[in-house]
Amino acid sequence: MIDKQFDSALEAMQGIEDGATVLISGFGESGNPTELCHALLEHGAKGLTVVSNNAGNGRHGMAKLIGSGNVRKVICSFPRSSHSFHFTKAYRAGKIELETVPQGTLAERIRAAGAGIPAFYTPTSVGTPLAEGKEIRQFDGRDYVMEHAFDADVALVKAHRGDRWGNLTYRKAQRNFGPPMCMAGRLTIVQVQEVVDLGDIAPEIVVTPSIFVDRIVRVANPINELALIQEEFGP
Repeated sequence: MIDKQFDSALEAMQGIEDGATVLISGFGESGNPTELCHALLEHGAKGLTVVSNNAGNGRHGMAKLIGSGNVRKVICSFPRSSHSFHFTKAYRAGKIELETVPQGTLAERIRAAGAGIPAFYTPTSVGTPLAEGKEIRQFDGRDYVMEHAFDADVALVKAHRGDRWGNLTYRKAQRNFGPPMCMAGRLTIVQVQEVVDLGDIAPEIVVTPSIFVDRIVRVANPINELALIQEEFGP
């Protein structure tokens, strides 16, 4: 019988090694797999490369992972936000590397990894410092930059509902980068708020099919990062 459920987020982290490249879903404070990030910190893997939309906010989730010194490099579109002080402090101290990627390019590098496409060409970043050192080719008289798909060891994703096989649905904006990250990770670990019986998620509304999910953890009452930030710093 196929059952991808794990009893705890920490147990689901088994096998993640030092130096792994980890995709982490989320957009601002929406769709962050906070409990999985905390479990990864407790698991103890170090020297991580984290790929996400931003570099964490406040004191929880990915921000806590960065603040604890377990992350060697961040690849993201928005490293600075109003409460990204853990990343800012580490970066200014020279303790963490940063690769900035335009958001559309970031999404496509994730999608390409899941689709088995090793690289692609895009006009975005042509003529900017982000194109330095990368291959440039012309198509129909226009320059394009070659970008590589991410070589992702692990994906940590937050979804809303799942079954024991790993079929998933998402809640509104929390969906963001989740579906392509599930496809791109060699090991995909998903936290869900609700685990339902097989068949309770109609096939036509499954967003991420079970084939792209390896481990499921139920987190009935997930941390609300936005609420914690507003409580500490104000709205």
